[in-house]
Amino acid sequence: MVETIVKNYQARAERALDARLPGADLHPGALHQAMRYAVLGGGKRIRPVLVYSAGAAVGAALESLDGPACAVEFIHAYSLIHDDLPAMDDDDLRHGRPSCHKACGEALAILAGDALQALAFQVLCQDEGMAQAPAVRLRMLGVLAQAAGSRGMAGGQAIDLAAVGQELTLAELENMHIHKTGALIRASVLLGALSQAQVEPRLLEQLDHYAKCIGLAFQIRDDILDVIGDTATLGKAAGADRAHAKPTYPSVLGLDGSRDHARALHQDALASLEPFGSEAEPLRWIAHYIVERAC
Repeated sequence: MVETIVKNYQARAERALDARLPGADLHPGALHQAMRYAVLGGGKRIRPVLVYSAGAAVGAALESLDGPACAVEFIHAYSLIHDDLPAMDDDDLRHGRPSCHKACGEALAILAGDALQALAFQVLCQDEGMAQAPAVRLRMLGVLAQAAGSRGMAGGQAIDLAAVGQELTLAELENMHIHKTGALIRASVLLGALSQAQVEPRLLEQLDHYAKCIGLAFQIRDDILDVIGDTATLGKAAGADRAHAKPTYPSVLGLDGSRDHARALHQDALASLEPFGSEAEPLRWIAHYIVERAC
């Protein structure tokens, strides 16, 4: 039952993303094709599903969640385009097919990422399906902007680049990933919850802690899979972190220690959802999904 709900959220996100992206035949066509290539090229849509799931947990209408779900996924897609560039992680594959810069050229890929970032904020400002009051939209814009900027994802990537070849403590590693991976996951949950205007601050805090836990668990899973997975399964080059001398959870804690840490974060995430009833089952399912793949 819960898995069906999640699949429905994934399908809804696909339709919403397709509807809000510029058409490939709209001038400038090459740029719009690159944007669509990057966004509609696969993926589990974890972040949009988190928007829908968190919104549903506090009673928000699904129609009001399409815009925020698309906004976070546009930011995520832009970040992947830029992360894959030769100047960053230099990855040739994404979701089992050529990275955007390999398929469309580096210059167009950079522009596609820039345009997707701008589109994310345009959607939050103008999406007709969103019933949120202007003050709520303004707060949502601030949440997403912070998550994407120097105090969030971009800052985390800068820390990541500076950490290549370095040995980090667990605290330093977690600080990096709270920014690089965790910030947008936390924003996804908060945007969903903020779509219900009457949500209690206490419940927002519980959801934010849940998101912090699963954001770190998500990165642990990726680090483990980079060691034990294969390229065909991952959809990107396996062993890339080791090849680039990046600090990872397995390099700091070992594989078994990383799995134990992910399980502990999973339990902490579930404890944060105790004030919620059955409406939060999709959030519990996501937490389980993140951890079980690597453990």
